[in-house]
Amino acid sequence: MVAYPHRHLLALQGLEPPYIADLLDLAESYALLNRSGKTQRDLLKGRTLINLFFEDSTRTRTSFELAGKRLGADVINMSVSQSSVNKGETLLDTASTLNAMHCDLLVVRHAMSGAPALLSQKVDAAVINAGDGTHEHPTQALLDALTIRRHKGKLENLTVAICGDVLHSRVARSNIHLLSAMNCRVRVVAPPTLLPSEVERMGVEVFHDMKSGLRDADVVMMLRLQKERMAGGLVPSAREYFRFFGLDGAKLSLAKPDAIVMHPGPMNRGVEIDSAVADDPARSVIGEQVEMGVAVRMAVLDTLSRNLRRNARP
Repeated sequence: MVAYPHRHLLALQGLEPPYIADLLDLAESYALLNRSGKTQRDLLKGRTLINLFFEDSTRTRTSFELAGKRLGADVINMSVSQSSVNKGETLLDTASTLNAMHCDLLVVRHAMSGAPALLSQKVDAAVINAGDGTHEHPTQALLDALTIRRHKGKLENLTVAICGDVLHSRVARSNIHLLSAMNCRVRVVAPPTLLPSEVERMGVEVFHDMKSGLRDADVVMMLRLQKERMAGGLVPSAREYFRFFGLDGAKLSLAKPDAIVMHPGPMNRGVEIDSAVADDPARSVIGEQVEMGVAVRMAVLDTLSRNLRRNARP
């Protein structure tokens, strides 16, 4: 077991493969424990976990809550819509309040890139980035990697096609960093309007059509079309988008016969993915991604809690 060297988990960019592999190994053990039904542990007994979500999220917040409770932590969900933040309190004021509460683990989702990193400099708690702007979503990429490894037996030397709204996707960025670090061949497949200008510098192969991008892929990862972040005019109608970039059976047939289909959720059925593909028990692992989310977040909470006991610093 390799000791995770950081106090926080803010991003996957720059995180070395041994630490990624160690987190995945620990998460695998929690996945097996959860399936056995022996879920209650006392590793975080006496610890306080606060879920601080400035953006709505059902899957991520609930899985962190469940992960904390299964490890024995006291879990508090702070509803930002009802808090002082909506009355004009700044992020630094919030940090001061959290320090006064003496919480140990702080899970943060924020619409601004870099907000969790800023909080990590101002609070005594270990901070976990649960998604910040268009920057990163590290635990989502970890649960995706665990799901892939469980089905393919490895991560190395796989071809992974990440398709759709890469421009606005923090999930895509975290997955690109993790999969590249683990020696995967990463492709991004999207219209030019939905790709960041610097995407080629991220070490990925770029495709503007599904036929080329999906050919012989081991993993097909679809992304939600994030209309709420779009200024307008980036894509044609939803019908046209699905015609060219939505995943259906015909497009999936271009990937390897045993390719798996992934989606971080929530899904826009009939926009980026066809229901028949999303619900295909032989190819879709979307439900398992949700299950692995709890195991990964248990592993992250466990690891950062141990580092708190060691008084580790960044």
